[in-house]
Amino acid sequence: MSCGCKTSGDSSHSCGTKSANGCSSVDTCGNSYKLSVFDWLSDVNPSGSKSSEYVEVRFKNDRKLYYKNVNNLPLHIGSIIAVESSPGHDIGVISLAGELVKIQMKKKNVSEDNILKVYRLANQKDIETWQELRKKENNIKIDARKIAYGLNLEMKITDVEYQGDGSKITFYYTADNRVDFRQLIKEYAGTFRTKIDMKQIGFRQESAKVGGIGSCGRELCCSTWLTDFRSVNTNAARYQQLSINPQKLAGQCGKLKCCLNYELDSYLDVLKDFPSSNTVLNTEKGKAFCIKIDVFKKKMWFAYVENSMAWYDLDIFEVKKLVSLNKKGEKTPALEELRVVENPLVTSDLIQENSVDRFEKKNRKPRPNNRDRNSKNQDNRNPRQNEERSQNENRNSKPQDNRNPNQKENRNRSSEQRSAENRNTSKQKPAENQNSNQNQNSNQQQENKNHKKPFKKAKKKTPPKNEGNA
Repeated sequence: MSCGCKTSGDSSHSCGTKSANGCSSVDTCGNSYKLSVFDWLSDVNPSGSKSSEYVEVRFKNDRKLYYKNVNNLPLHIGSIIAVESSPGHDIGVISLAGELVKIQMKKKNVSEDNILKVYRLANQKDIETWQELRKKENNIKIDARKIAYGLNLEMKITDVEYQGDGSKITFYYTADNRVDFRQLIKEYAGTFRTKIDMKQIGFRQESAKVGGIGSCGRELCCSTWLTDFRSVNTNAARYQQLSINPQKLAGQCGKLKCCLNYELDSYLDVLKDFPSSNTVLNTEKGKAFCIKIDVFKKKMWFAYVENSMAWYDLDIFEVKKLVSLNKKGEKTPALEELRVVENPLVTSDLIQENSVDRFEKKNRKPRPNNRDRNSKNQDNRNPRQNEERSQNENRNSKPQDNRNPNQKENRNRSSEQRSAENRNTSKQKPAENQNSNQNQNSNQQQENKNHKKPFKKAKKKTPPKNEGNA
């Protein structure tokens, strides 16, 4: 393959970006364009039929045409070829080859009689001119819009495409009404000095060419896989019980979204079992009309004409019975009696999605005070003192009841004798205690003299000045 990525028909490979895992030459790879077809017959050997003579060639954006390989050239997906055009020749990339091309031609009603031819494989000179012309297209589009704006034409130039040999420029434009662009073509021919071709496209085709991201977050369906644009009406939104809001129902093109048609058939099948939304019930309390329909729950909401704020939901089978009673001329019971009371489901919030405090940590420990912090810091600083304290506490806390009773009595007696002796000594020697106290005071004074304060220089005293006779 000229691309070099070897991904012919490989849907798991992505050549959309120039990266290590992607394709190095995005501009020439067959898998890097919009509306690419998955070649699910790439592994099947050709049967020798004439269908292998046709190839699908892709040009800028989503334009694809089918050509016949007259000269039996070795063509495969990603080959750059020169094909027949009027005038001159055009350069394109093969996006599909093999047995599957015949099926695509039948799907798009392409006749084999007026099909164009493949000239040759593009050489280096063709590729260089083709790439240079591609670089000029953006500037030409800006100049073309200025010229159309100067002529006061109600049109929009959406895209510009050069032919491969540079002999023709095709301008794609959108307009609500018919535009007289005869003067515009003269201006373009005089400015760009080449043949001019004008093609009007719809707004959906414009979004398919430009591309973009939809409200769903994915690429637009019209630029990736959707080829036939069916008309979309507001009835599709009404059948699906959607609010008619143009801002929500409109896509990037400004029209109604194409995805409104995707689920329309399934809604229509379900609505066949529903009574008409215009049904009116004749009850004992008065007439009631339908306000709302729930397709998934198969219910209908009714309200009285006099009190339209109170809604009552009924099953569709119950509504059919009530309608049959009204046809017989009988009045149905009140809506309050017919209302189905559903038992609410008791659910447990395991993930705690509904709790407001789910991010807060519960069962937190109280913060310690400053005193506790200081005590902890002191304990951490002196581990030896902590050990000694713990040993002393253990000694003091040991039980003393396990000792012998004789020892207890002897100790009690000795303590009584000691207290009596102390009393006698305190009476006999009061003078000795006074002498001892005096000796202690003298010793303290000597110690204080030894621990003198460091010597400080005394400040010089200046004599008073003589102020006359004062």
